[in-house]
Amino acid sequence: MTARKRLVLGAAIGQCVHIAGLSHFLRLCEEEGFATLSLGPATPVSKLLDRIEELNPEIAAVSFRLTPEDMLPLLEELKKGLEKLPSKPRVFFGGTPPAAELARKAGLFDEVFDGSEAVEGIRAKVSGTSGGEKEERFPQTLLERVEYLHPYPLIRHHYGEPSLTDTIEGAARIADAGVIDVLSLGPDQNAQEFFFEPSKMDVRQDGAGGVPLRRREDLEAIFEATRRGNYPLLRCYSGTNDLTKWAEMLKETINIAWGAVPLCWYSTLDGRSVKGLREAITEKQEAMRRYTELGIPVEVNESHQWSLRDAHDALAVATAYLSAYNAKKMGVKDFILQMMFNNPPSTSPHMDLAKMLAKLEMVSSLEDGSFSVLREVRAGIASLPSDPDLAKGHMAASAVYSMMVRPHILHVVGFSEGYRVVTPDVLIESCRIARGAVNLALKGSFDAGLEKVVEKRKEHLIREASVILEAIKDLGGDAEDPLSSPDAIAHAIENGILDTPHFKGSDRFKGEVLTACVDGGWDAVCPATGRVLSEKERLEKLGIAP
Repeated sequence: MTARKRLVLGAAIGQCVHIAGLSHFLRLCEEEGFATLSLGPATPVSKLLDRIEELNPEIAAVSFRLTPEDMLPLLEELKKGLEKLPSKPRVFFGGTPPAAELARKAGLFDEVFDGSEAVEGIRAKVSGTSGGEKEERFPQTLLERVEYLHPYPLIRHHYGEPSLTDTIEGAARIADAGVIDVLSLGPDQNAQEFFFEPSKMDVRQDGAGGVPLRRREDLEAIFEATRRGNYPLLRCYSGTNDLTKWAEMLKETINIAWGAVPLCWYSTLDGRSVKGLREAITEKQEAMRRYTELGIPVEVNESHQWSLRDAHDALAVATAYLSAYNAKKMGVKDFILQMMFNNPPSTSPHMDLAKMLAKLEMVSSLEDGSFSVLREVRAGIASLPSDPDLAKGHMAASAVYSMMVRPHILHVVGFSEGYRVVTPDVLIESCRIARGAVNLALKGSFDAGLEKVVEKRKEHLIREASVILEAIKDLGGDAEDPLSSPDAIAHAIENGILDTPHFKGSDRFKGEVLTACVDGGWDAVCPATGRVLSEKERLEKLGIAP
């Protein structure tokens, strides 16, 4: 008998001729350092047993994708043959869910795959770390995990139920399911605003919008609950007050994967804080700097906040650049560019791609040896239909075309988020749907950058966004760097350079811009005629000369 090699021997047994799944599995095994040998389709069980005895593989991979009942005598023959061997390999099975169910009942296989498993979970089982997985098997920093899974994006999902106990138990179930790489905790509004000042909390709002975190120990308990399965990374909302304290606490309690703060929002701009614009912008900049000092990547979730309020696409592109510019100015080294698709909801796929490619091109222009950009995509929650079946189709389609920007992170929006809180079951199902979409998208799609209508719109948005940014610089007055000056940025909002129809009626902000969906994209339009306005025309109407 030869010494055991790190060999995986695979075969589709009996009359089964379907080997695509087996081939993909063997390729994954090769990536994990194994040598592989496929006996191909329709392999007699006797031949498989002979080669197992001859080659003494570490793993024997058995595939069967036909009528499950036809497999039963083959499994019985395999079981008897393996019992006679002096050295038995680990035996894996892969097939359709019905075939996999019978394979599990046979009590023959060490692992059974039915196609729903996450890639990293399969890798762990191949390498022998599953069941008693060790955390070091799964990278625990964002950059390492991205590299580990490339070209597959990290799967992220928000989670936070109105009950802390339910959230802790749910987090454990989610980690065990192995469908998510980043679990984003959503605290309730009381926690976000008054975690460090609990006397100001309104107990009637406990659990509103998320999990009622009240102590550091609550975060630590959730983190400990996820130290299982595929050991997902954790992150959390930044809070709307005391952002630097949040950053420090989240680093110490959940080893936060990356911090996310807006630039202008969570202020009097949206009513989620009583802070004025200048104070709020200064605080956000300080939070960016503090995350960086702690060695944590930063996302500035600013641009889509404007689109959620029907801002026109050129403004969304300009604020994406403004966010990245400020992050770089604060010393951020690894910047996450979140691109929220389907936002506003009537945006067409082509115009969506053009907007995101414009954001990406402008933000990427800031890259150098000290500043790098990671791409994150997600569907807009407001675009999800209330019908659960339609919502599932929508989120899958959105995931496929958002994959065209080759994201490092796919932020899955659960199909129920449009009408009720996400439970662990909904989260797990949503992530599996998204993984199916990603698996299809990774097989290839058209190059969005070469599609003429997309390219034309992208270039138009870059030009128009540049007009907005130049206007902010010109309005900056004595500011040494207007694009990072809290006073200059606040002044740009108060003067309507940065404006949205949702500000109409405000006594602080303009709200004079009128926007509309035109040919699938969102533009500023003339109130009298409905004609699309260039940024030069829009700003001139405000008395601002671009």
